[in-house]
Amino acid sequence: MAYKGPTKLLINNEWVDAVSGKTFPTFNPADGSLIVNIAEADKADVDKAVKAARVAFQKWRNTNPQCRANLLHKFADLLEARKKDFVEIESLDNGKPVSSASFDINFSIETFRYYAGWTDKVVGQTLPPTNDYFSFTVLEPVGVVGQIIPWNFPLLMWSWKIAPALAAGNTIVLKPAEQTPLTALMAGELLLEAGLPAGVVNILPGYGPTAGGAITSHPDIDKVAFTGSTEVGRIILKAAADSNLKNVTLELGGKSPLVVFDDADLDQAVEISQVGLFLNQGQCCCASSRLYVHEAIYDEFVKRSTEKSKARKLGDPKDAATEQGPQVDDEQFKKILGYIDLGKKEGAKLETGGCRWGDKGYFIEPTVFSGVSDEMTIAKEEIFGPVMSILKFKTMEEVIKRANNTSYGLAAGVVTKDINKALTFAHNVRAGTVWINCYDAFLVNAPFGGFKQSGIGRELGEYGIRQYSEIKTITIRQPKHHHDIEHL
Repeated sequence: MAYKGPTKLLINNEWVDAVSGKTFPTFNPADGSLIVNIAEADKADVDKAVKAARVAFQKWRNTNPQCRANLLHKFADLLEARKKDFVEIESLDNGKPVSSASFDINFSIETFRYYAGWTDKVVGQTLPPTNDYFSFTVLEPVGVVGQIIPWNFPLLMWSWKIAPALAAGNTIVLKPAEQTPLTALMAGELLLEAGLPAGVVNILPGYGPTAGGAITSHPDIDKVAFTGSTEVGRIILKAAADSNLKNVTLELGGKSPLVVFDDADLDQAVEISQVGLFLNQGQCCCASSRLYVHEAIYDEFVKRSTEKSKARKLGDPKDAATEQGPQVDDEQFKKILGYIDLGKKEGAKLETGGCRWGDKGYFIEPTVFSGVSDEMTIAKEEIFGPVMSILKFKTMEEVIKRANNTSYGLAAGVVTKDINKALTFAHNVRAGTVWINCYDAFLVNAPFGGFKQSGIGRELGEYGIRQYSEIKTITIRQPKHHHDIEHL
């Protein structure tokens, strides 16, 4: 699985070296080996890309919406034709199993096709006229947008950012995560093949403090869209305010609760909780990392969850049977093991896992803690790894209060056969998405984003494209008539 794609920056439809000449390595997390060195963008490269995007903006915003739709459809067709290549490289660069990478690529294709259908439907309103004035609104593109995407779903987050921004008529300067730049660059090749005009999309791999910092503070970028940690989200919001008060959308961290009531089908509930926590090696912003189980079924649930977790297949991400691959890099690997140590020290019971798996790469055993209390660090902080914390609850009122006792509000879930319980919880939990008898059920037309410190704005659906549009009101003074029409 050798990488044969671009290794340079994409600026103004040309593959170029960084102005500084610097490169940085990207590694295979399954064994720690070097994949390839990539050009490293910084402020000088961002300046070049922004200039190209600014020049391209006026033409792209005025491009016939059907032409934009055709281009998005063409890209989706090209991506579908190259799906196998993208799945392999996503798995290689990120460490996710090929089964997970395949889902990501399919969803990326679906996202482009969905937003291709929106290009001629970004419309305003006709307002009721007064005697003197007639007003209407139009939705216009924001302008040059900076986009910074994470390493946990590299191409999927690329598509969630790029597709609606292009459909709405914006031009783009995008920084992929330094850990996983490869599929973003490969997708850039496909954009060129699809016929994207020069300067409309510019892709600049690099590091957060340099390339990312230059994007967020750039005076000629009109908007920044970021997915990542709440800590970095604060830095971006401050940089946007200190520069030109640019528009910002943020999809940030979470500590999402999943509540299992005593009437739930236990096997179904265990399966849902496995998906909610272990998906993508636990490296998911909306992971159900606070699992509240009713006291009447708690012990049996812990037993079945432990057995299920022990049976998960770890190993080579290229193996179609693999359920769990490595963590993305050594930093995440050590951070997660540190949280596991904290869990043990603070009194949680380690039911299974907790150790490194294998003798190479960044694999961590599926880990289950029982006897977890709300005050423990593993129940409060985002671990971003395969660590399940199972807490006990007694009443609806209690679990709603505990579920909301967090600075986050990205997602939540509930498992019950009682629709009244499900809707009571869904109505009262402070979260941007609530899943009932399922988890991580993403739909391209359903908006996703968070309350509180889990972010600002939404992605996907109609709300996703509106984040890349500005509302303009146009008012016309109506001519005065020489005769009195009041009595007609």
